Amino acid sequence: MSAVLWDMDGTLVDTEPYWIDTEYALAEKYGGIWSHEHAMNLVGSALLDSGDYIRVHMGIDRTPQQIVDELLDGVVARVEVEVPWRPGARELLADLHAQGIPCALVTMSWQRFVDPILARLPDGIFASIVTGDRVEFGKPHPEPYLTAAAELGLAPEDCVAIEDSNTGAKSAVAAGCTTLCVPHHVPILEGEGRVFVDTLVGLGAAGLARLVRA
Repeated sequence: MSAVLWDMDGTLVDTEPYWIDTEYALAEKYGGIWSHEHAMNLVGSALLDSGDYIRVHMGIDRTPQQIVDELLDGVVARVEVEVPWRPGARELLADLHAQGIPCALVTMSWQRFVDPILARLPDGIFASIVTGDRVEFGKPHPEPYLTAAAELGLAPEDCVAIEDSNTGAKSAVAAGCTTLCVPHHVPILEGEGRVFVDTLVGLGAAGLARLVRA
């Protein structure tokens, strides 16, 4: 395990409820229809793909870009007030940093949503930050994880990814990373290259290394 590549929404921070609340507000504002099932279908997806899905299934007269901009306005306002950390995530991140194991952030959120979260973490905690507005193809395509590994100067096979969604796990495994799956809002399918835990609480760098070796 030469590096750890972190998903953000649902893995490092529990911001999925912020996105879902904002989606419902968008439906109310424009007279659209939304459901929890539709919201769950978007977990882990690239934002413009989500914007297109919302346009079609919510039935509102907005472009995918306009939808994404309004979603970001809503969630950024929420996260600037409070960052809802996932249990054990900051502690594991700090231990990896203390042990000299580089970490990257690999998220489909855009930079302006990531910035207020990074502001609550120590400077330089992530050696690479790959956001959805930096890549051509979002998760489940492997490009985000391939990009992060390349920026760390490592082969994906030497990196461990941490994910909470099947979409994210598909991206990481397709890139060649062993993937620690911590299901939260949505289920993750079993499969090669996937290791499952219920929580990151109490899991330090050494424990993570043991898990992925096993």
